[in-house]
Amino acid sequence: MTTFSWSELRREPVHEDDHLLVLDKPPGISVMGERHTESLTDLAAAAGEPVHWVHRIDKVTSGLLLLARTPSAHASLTRQFANRGADKRYLAWVEGARLPERGTIDLPLRPGRKGTIRIAGERDAIRYDADHRRFALPESAVDRSKPSYESRTDFATALVSGDRTLLVLKPVTGRRHQIRVHLAWLGFPIVGDPLFHRGQADQRTYLHSWGCEITCDWREEPRTRFWAAPGEEFLDVFADGRKPLLDDALEALAA
Repeated sequence: MTTFSWSELRREPVHEDDHLLVLDKPPGISVMGERHTESLTDLAAAAGEPVHWVHRIDKVTSGLLLLARTPSAHASLTRQFANRGADKRYLAWVEGARLPERGTIDLPLRPGRKGTIRIAGERDAIRYDADHRRFALPESAVDRSKPSYESRTDFATALVSGDRTLLVLKPVTGRRHQIRVHLAWLGFPIVGDPLFHRGQADQRTYLHSWGCEITCDWREEPRTRFWAAPGEEFLDVFADGRKPLLDDALEALAA
């Protein structure tokens, strides 16, 4: 099991000021406390640098993470995430190569068994509307027996390499495990995702928090975009030598 120290985690911050610390989180550490494991915020507090998480990314997810250093920044930033004022981007390598070039996954989520998250309907009922480039359930197929929550993810294809695809994803809503569940229920699970691939816990999960645009009230130019470039081990692993093509695609999709 990989161990982390706060000094290592915050050694090269993406951004740092009196109100905000932005890190590039490695996979394998939780943002906030989980049973039997130490979290990033635990390590910060123990090191005498308490921070407050603004948003969570899963333990298996790498990349951009915003941590507030003051109560005022925490209140402002969390409000923007709650009100969809934060514009987020993720990268994911998924199994399969038959997704449209662009599209929207508009599938409500609800709690499943033993604390899991699932689509509020049956997989076989999901339909693709080519005119609107949208995956959705017919209203009649949505399971209303339990509370469900609107959940939307926009995506674009950056590169198809053999039987895997690199996607740029924009979670319009911010539900727990949203990207992971949406892609898996369409039949395109994220490579290495332990939620849907038993026995792959030692392989990294190829989901990366890439960028976020948000308003920082205390800055001279409040609307700010932060980026955490994925490591070469993330981009190259399935690119099959087509790195220049991939770089061009990501540059075009960063807007």
